Amino acid sequence: MACSASGGDAARAAELLQGARRVLIGAGAGLSAAAGLSYGGERFARNFAPFIEKYGMTDMYSAGFYPFPSEEARWGYWARHVWVNRHEPDALPLYRALHAFARERDGFVVTTNVDAQFEKAGFLPERLFAVQGDYGLLQCARSCHDALYPNRELVARMLARTEDCLVPSELVPACPVCGGPMAVHLRVDGRFVENAAWRAAQKRYRRFVEGVEREPAVLLELGVGWNTPGIVRFPFEALARATGAPLVRLNYDDARLPEGVPGVGLQGDIAELWPLIMSAAGRGKL
Repeated sequence: MACSASGGDAARAAELLQGARRVLIGAGAGLSAAAGLSYGGERFARNFAPFIEKYGMTDMYSAGFYPFPSEEARWGYWARHVWVNRHEPDALPLYRALHAFARERDGFVVTTNVDAQFEKAGFLPERLFAVQGDYGLLQCARSCHDALYPNRELVARMLARTEDCLVPSELVPACPVCGGPMAVHLRVDGRFVENAAWRAAQKRYRRFVEGVEREPAVLLELGVGWNTPGIVRFPFEALARATGAPLVRLNYDDARLPEGVPGVGLQGDIAELWPLIMSAAGRGKL
């Protein structure tokens, strides 16, 4: 979909964002898709041709739920998924542009994305709450303990030795405590690990939200759909209603603001909408 926002909507969004000294950013999968990390189409076909042929996979999202017949098969897929979405990409231009805007302001980011693009673009870790985890970490699949383990080196070795979509048995990770299977640190069920660092980030996020009630702020919502609306979309609407903080919503599919929510919604490709807004703010394309 091409950008469908009106010039008036872009000007209104630019006015709100340009004057904001405090900004709460909420981001979902649509932002990373707009930035270039799409989970389907040509990018999926290019990176997962052997898996498409072997398993009939159609996209990375649904492939994440595939009933793999073995741990060797499961990690054959997940090693590549983690690599192409977390370790391989550098900070993407759209995220760099957002950082150029946010670094001049008192801000905080809450995101359901697990690709670490905010960190790569320069957002401070202490101003970021990644609610759903991080592809770059492993946890015990049974959550028998709450330690998390960086996986870049292991994933690279898996990719180097993958044959017929399978990794060697000796590379399949096992929990160092219970000996059971390991999993990517991604919220898929109630066994997702929320350790001390996760809880500290949650506390910092709540503190920033409480500050919105005392100091003027703008809520900037980017690419948040209906998969998990209770994490960002609904809370941002409720916060806007309760405090009067305007909500600027950018979304490819549904940018409408419910009645009583102050702000403006722009529908279209965020990679096109963001430069349009910045241009309307008199700052040029970032």
